[in-house]
Amino acid sequence: MAIMNKKLLLLILSDVLILSSFGLIGPIFAIFIIENLAGGTIVAAGLSTTIFLVVKSVVQLPLSRYFIDKEKHKTRALLLGTFLIISVPFIYFFAKSVYAIFAAQAVYGLGAAMAYPAWFTLFTNYIDKKHKGFEYTLWSTGVGAGTAVAAYLGASIANTIGFRTLFFIVGFIAFLGFLNLIILDRIESRKK
Repeated sequence: MAIMNKKLLLLILSDVLILSSFGLIGPIFAIFIIENLAGGTIVAAGLSTTIFLVVKSVVQLPLSRYFIDKEKHKTRALLLGTFLIISVPFIYFFAKSVYAIFAAQAVYGLGAAMAYPAWFTLFTNYIDKKHKGFEYTLWSTGVGAGTAVAAYLGASIANTIGFRTLFFIVGFIAFLGFLNLIILDRIESRKK
């Protein structure tokens, strides 16, 4: 098998880092909301997820059609959306009430609405047509394994040193993933 496209590797590594970092808090985020925030209830935890998904779903289709599909530099759309996503753990860090979490989830939804279509467009462009199954599986396995390990580690970290430190760790790891996208953008900019 030929060596994998460097741009595809950067894209996969960024996703493994960013999604795995959020995996540190995914399974225990509701506990944080209920036990640490003013107004924190089970309903508030559910509503926070609803806000993310509604914003992402409502914004993603028009954004992808009228902006991302027309944008020549897909990495720029990916960078902007990802920047919004990686800012979210830092909003969580400073949150004192559920309203800050609701705002963070709206930012997360907007970032995802911009980043996800751009990411999948680039992935499709970079993939080796002869090895599609393997390259998709490499991405899926990397994200799945990283998130699986992160779920346990995140719970252990929150239990031992607290949620606020965990949010900082999530933001730092996500930022490392973002750095991969900056490198990718520089590579893309040179070719144009």
